[in-house]
Amino acid sequence: MSALKTDEWDRIIDINVKGVLNGIAAVLPIMEAQGSGQIINTASTAAHAIGGSYGVYCASKYAVRAITEGLRQEMSTIRVTLITPGVTESELGHDITDQDTAQAVKQLRSIALSANAIARAVLYAISQPADVDVNEIMVRTVRSVGHAF
Repeated sequence: MSALKTDEWDRIIDINVKGVLNGIAAVLPIMEAQGSGQIINTASTAAHAIGGSYGVYCASKYAVRAITEGLRQEMSTIRVTLITPGVTESELGHDITDQDTAQAVKQLRSIALSANAIARAVLYAISQPADVDVNEIMVRTVRSVGHAF
């Protein structure tokens, strides 16, 4: 946070928090009208473990976790699932301008999960019977570079 990259903070909040809220707002009325559905949000293991130089990102992912759990508690006919992956192969994070954080993310990428691993977790959640709600699935690599996530 000491780098004061407030523009990057805004992007993190816009994508990770507002994006989830807007996605819920787009589908919830339809699902409520039909009396069923499943909302799957993606957080991160960063919603469970805070790492140095990742405070704002971790806070945004914790917000996704809290939003998802709050929604799950409100729903009686709609399933709500949180997928919580560790570092996953993607283009995200390549625009980080703080050099220390960018280097740490590059190191984490060396042990990244495949997108296919996360897709299999989603498939597991959606393939359950209609009366089963998988609340959260955490997917982590077995490899480590010394970070909590």
